[in-house]
Amino acid sequence: MESAADSRRRPLVLLTGATGYIGGRLLKGLEKAGWQVRCLARHPEFLRPRVAPNTEVVKGDCLDPASLLPALTGVHTAYYLVHSMGSTGKFEEEDRQAARNFASSARQAGVRRIIYLAACGASLDSGAKKIV
Repeated sequence: MESAADSRRRPLVLLTGATGYIGGRLLKGLEKAGWQVRCLARHPEFLRPRVAPNTEVVKGDCLDPASLLPALTGVHTAYYLVHSMGSTGKFEEEDRQAARNFASSARQAGVRRIIYLAACGASLDSGAKKIV
């Protein structure tokens, strides 16, 4: 039988960057607080052993727009903690494109809120462009 607390489950959140320093800590906090969590990961096999049983892990890459819409479907709030700092190409270009892809897919999926963590040193004053 479902309890009153279960019937008022919190909305689904999508967490990107869950294998990183900040994302890993946020993941544990969201799980502990009882949020429904879905994590987007390029390599889900590395993340699955680190999540709670009720946390969903889906394969996706912010540079691959086709992988994003399925991950964002049904999501209320998305945490965007991904950055292309480890890329072999141009960091700024890949970072912007990944964020644009994510924003476009989130809009298409009806995501209500995106919480975005800017890359190290990025600020609107330093010439960074608003993406969304």
